[in-house]
Amino acid sequence: MSLTANLRRDVPAEFRPMLRLAAPLALAELGWMAMGFVDIVMAGPLGPAAIGAGSLGNMLFFPLVVCGTGFLLGMDTLVAQAFGAGNVPDCRHTLISGLWMAVGLSPVLAAFLWLTIPLLRSTGTNPRVLVLLPPYIKALLWGILPLLFYSALRRYLQAMNIVRVLTFAVVTANLVNLAGDWALMYGHLGAPAMGLEGSAWSTSISRVYLAAVLLATVLREERKAGYPIFRMSWEPALERIRRLFGLGLPVAMQILIEGAVFSVVTVLAARLDEASLAAHSLAVNVVSITYMVPLGISSAAAVRVGQAAGRRDRQGIAIAGRTALLLSGLFMSGAGLALASAPRSIVWVYTRDAAVIRAGTPLLRIAALFQLFDGFQVVASGALRGLGDTRSPMLAHLAGYWAIGMPIVYLFCFTLGWGAPGIWVGLSAALILIGTALLWTWEARLRLLALPP
Repeated sequence: MSLTANLRRDVPAEFRPMLRLAAPLALAELGWMAMGFVDIVMAGPLGPAAIGAGSLGNMLFFPLVVCGTGFLLGMDTLVAQAFGAGNVPDCRHTLISGLWMAVGLSPVLAAFLWLTIPLLRSTGTNPRVLVLLPPYIKALLWGILPLLFYSALRRYLQAMNIVRVLTFAVVTANLVNLAGDWALMYGHLGAPAMGLEGSAWSTSISRVYLAAVLLATVLREERKAGYPIFRMSWEPALERIRRLFGLGLPVAMQILIEGAVFSVVTVLAARLDEASLAAHSLAVNVVSITYMVPLGISSAAAVRVGQAAGRRDRQGIAIAGRTALLLSGLFMSGAGLALASAPRSIVWVYTRDAAVIRAGTPLLRIAALFQLFDGFQVVASGALRGLGDTRSPMLAHLAGYWAIGMPIVYLFCFTLGWGAPGIWVGLSAALILIGTALLWTWEARLRLLALPP
C-alpha cells in the first residue's frame, strides 16, 4: 500500500493519541497567559504607575527568559527520539544535561535583565515607574533558575508522554500566585504589604512551586525503577550540552526574532493616536491567546514525531506531523472565523471605549486572515524539531518577518497612511508566507526522509 493511502487510513487513528498529548500542553500554555492576567488585575488598585512598572517589567522579563528557555527545546528532539528507540537511560542523560544548561543560563539571563534598569533610566522612562521597577525586577530574578528547571523537567516529562501533571502544575501555580499576590501585595495573613514588589515575589514563589511539582513527578517515576538516575554520573556531559546548545540556539533566535518584531511594531503603533495603540495592544493579546493552543499542539508534534524518528518509523513520522497540522488547522480555522465574524464583540470584552472599539474591530478582521497560517507555522516548527531541524523555522521567521513583513508594515502604516491596519497587513503577509514556507519544508523533509526499516 502507498504511503499516501496509509496516511488516509492512519491519520484518524493518530488523532486521539495526539489530542491526548496536546490538550494538557495547550492548557498549560493558556495557564501562563492567565498568570500574567491575574498579576495585572491585582496591581490595579495600586495605581497607574504600578500597572505600568509591572507591565514594563514583564515586557523585559519574558522575551529574555523565554528566549533562554528556547535553548532547552533541543531536549524535545533528544529525549523523544531516545524514548521512541526505547533508550530511557539516554533520556535521563539528556535531562541531567538540560539541568546543567539551566544552571549556566540563569546568571547570564539575570545579568542581562538587571542591566536593563540603567538603560531605561538613560532613555527617560517615567520617574514614578522607575522607582517601582528595580525592586520588582530584583524579585523576579529569583524565579529565573526555577523557571528554567521547570522548562527542562517539562521537556523531559512530555517527551515521555507524561503530560497531565503539567496542566495540574500550571493550574495550581495560578492559585499559588493569586494567594501570594493577595498576601504579599496588600499585607494579608501577617505578610508585609509590599505593593508591586510583592507581586514579583509571588510570581517567583509560584515558579519554585512549578519546578517542585515536576521534580516530584520525576522522582515518583524514578522510584518505580529504583532511582537509577542517582546511580548515573551527574558531571556535566560537555558533548551532549554542546548538542543541546546547537539544537536550541536556532529556537532561541527564532523566539528572539518574533519577539523583536512585535516589540518594534508596538513602538511603531505608539507613534499613532492613543486609541490605535490601545487597539493594537488589545489585538496582540487576542492573537496571543489563540496562539497558545497550536503552541501546545506544536510541543505534542515534536514529541510524537521525535518518538517515531527514534523508532525509525518513516510512516509514523508523517502521520504524527500531518495529524498535528490537521488538529491545529481545525482549531485555528474556528479562531479565524470567530475573529472575522465577531470582532466588535471581542473588543467589547476588553473595553467599552468607543474609539478603541472602532480601531480594534478592523485589526481583528485582518488577524483572522493569518490564524490558519500562524497555527501551521508553529506546528510545522514543532514537527521539524522532532526530526532535529531547528534551523529551517529560524530562517523562515527571519526572512518572513524582517525581509518581507516589516517593509510592508512601514509601507502600509506610514507611507500609504493606513495606520494600525497597515501594521497588521504586514504581520498577516509575514505569517502567511512563514506558514506556507514551513509547510513546504515539512513535506520536503518527508520526501527526502530515508530511514531504514
